[in-house]
Amino acid sequence: MDKTLELCCDLIRRPSVTPEDAGCQAMMMERLTAIGFDCTPLPFGEVENFWATRGDAGPILVFAGHTDVVPTGPLEQWNTPPFEPTLIGDTLFGRGTADMKASLAAMVVACEEFVAEHPDHHGRIGFLITSDEEGPAVNGTVRVVEHLTNAGEQIDWCLVGEPSSTASLGDVIKNGRRGSLNARLTVHGVQGHIAYPHLASNPIHSMAPALQALTGEIWDEGNDFFPPTSMQVSNINGGTGATNIIPGEVEVVFNFRFSTEVTDAELRRRTEDILNAHALDYSIDWNLSGQPFLTSSGALVEAAVASIRDVTGTETELSTSGGTSDGRFIAPTGAQVVELGPINATIHKLNEEVNAPDLPRLTAIYKGIMERLLTAN
Repeated sequence: MDKTLELCCDLIRRPSVTPEDAGCQAMMMERLTAIGFDCTPLPFGEVENFWATRGDAGPILVFAGHTDVVPTGPLEQWNTPPFEPTLIGDTLFGRGTADMKASLAAMVVACEEFVAEHPDHHGRIGFLITSDEEGPAVNGTVRVVEHLTNAGEQIDWCLVGEPSSTASLGDVIKNGRRGSLNARLTVHGVQGHIAYPHLASNPIHSMAPALQALTGEIWDEGNDFFPPTSMQVSNINGGTGATNIIPGEVEVVFNFRFSTEVTDAELRRRTEDILNAHALDYSIDWNLSGQPFLTSSGALVEAAVASIRDVTGTETELSTSGGTSDGRFIAPTGAQVVELGPINATIHKLNEEVNAPDLPRLTAIYKGIMERLLTAN
């Protein structure tokens, strides 16, 4: 069996449903220690993390990823046991195959092969691994980055192993992500009998024109790398369940996925200006999940594009689409960040899968990136 496929299967067998690691990181650290990495476990709360480095000086290329996976969903709807890796033809089934144990396995094996060929490589190689990416992301990468910053450690290049590919391996690299800003708006009214509206104040009625204004607002036009900022309502809750009561309040939950053309502070201000213009009695709670980040060019992007071309023959597309990733915690430190991993069509779904022949090719791509960044004279 291919070495990357074998390690991927070993990782899948460990039911690391977030925030559990289930021994995945210990397995990775054992392999990395054997090739000269200095591995440091960094647990925070119930979350397992580790930081590992090889080399003494120079710029550092960090492989970042997560060992935790999302819950399986109904087991009876899986065609194969989710934590029993099953190879059918060229397809490997199991929870975490694509998101992201294939990438983790490829990172480790790529380092083993690279170090065997270049034991005295330039610069340094690092690993930043967490078990808190699929969960609240409170005690994972963000805490490790804080620890590294306090220790004076600066990441130069970071390759996040998120499944970025769409139709074929390497056809898309995520070289940035939109920011994510959440809002929980409560519009207050006066509860009363529905037959006596003059004695009550219906917050749903007063909220509706303001909500229409918010959803119709053009927040920005986007730019060459980002689409225009999108505001989407995810939940509206109001009423007691009875048909004869005017509710006393209504709650609206919405999210901004925003580009680099606007700041989270500006989005908050403009939202509240619209609410105030409609004379609402309201309260609003904001939660910033992550700032937008972009690596438009640079050595890491160039190395990734060239390595993909050499291994697969594909001219990759740079994209900032999709959700957030832990790259949002690493990019603000000044690091160049890209996301590169297998096809993402089945992530978080029942019967998650990865194309098995892509695993050694992903290993070769990662190795090629190291060769371009860490063996130059």
